[in-house]
Amino acid sequence: MDIVWLRDFEALVACKNFSRAAEDRNVSQPAFSRRIRALENEIGVRLINRETLPLTMTPAGEVFASQARIMLRTYEETIERCQTIDAASENVIRFAASQSLYMTHYKTLIAPLASESGIDTDLNSTSWAADQFVSALQQCYCDVILTYWHPSMEFLGPLEVANFEHLTLSADRFVPVSRTRADGSPEFVFKRGGKEAMPLLSYGAVSALRAVQGFVLEQLIKPQKVLVVNQNALANSVKAMILEGFGIGWLPLSLCRQELEEGRLAIVDERLATDLEVRIYRDPKNTKPTLDGLWRRLLLQRATQVS
Repeated sequence: MDIVWLRDFEALVACKNFSRAAEDRNVSQPAFSRRIRALENEIGVRLINRETLPLTMTPAGEVFASQARIMLRTYEETIERCQTIDAASENVIRFAASQSLYMTHYKTLIAPLASESGIDTDLNSTSWAADQFVSALQQCYCDVILTYWHPSMEFLGPLEVANFEHLTLSADRFVPVSRTRADGSPEFVFKRGGKEAMPLLSYGAVSALRAVQGFVLEQLIKPQKVLVVNQNALANSVKAMILEGFGIGWLPLSLCRQELEEGRLAIVDERLATDLEVRIYRDPKNTKPTLDGLWRRLLLQRATQVS
């Protein structure tokens, strides 16, 4: 049913005359009459007594008139509520990031600034495949993505090519860790050229950190054989398996710092670590005022840290 037909019917009920109702609706009388007829065909009953002057409604028309007013009012209220919500969403910054980044860098670097500035954020912690973060930003499903960056992460390439803006918020380290023995030493240690395969807790293909781990394995420890005993998309899940003693694995230092300080984990070999950047990306065409405000504050925060 076309909402226009309801408005036409409402005008006809008020004017009780096709000509005046058509004029009120700013349409020709023949076109107006066809729309009323279409409404009656849709309902399946006659709504108007056309033989009377002024026009009157049939019993079915009386019932429909009262319900039409309710439907129009509900429609208008719904539109108003949707517009209000949409206007409010213009002030909300929609984030997308992995769970580990929310638990570490978002909490320390972004949440305090947003709170101080009265900026609302919509947190979308996901287990998307790495390239889905890029697609979400390109398609405006989110306003920003918070991500690790490393030269091996090719999935971020389209954002660089399209000149998406980014800020480097902080540095992190991707470190190989193992559960500790009673004396505090790592339970698993790499031995170059060792005959036994090292049990490895790895990242699944959808993880952004999979490429970084592959880079380290290829560049730094190729002489040592490894046996992948588990793959997971989430760094927290990889950490849980390492803590249970299933093998060695690489973690962002920010995610395992507490366990290292407590002596529950140990870095296997610092030479097998690599640097990570924590970046935030945005589309420069996104002119949301709150996003611009947060971006300026992040720039100022970074400048203060550098100085």
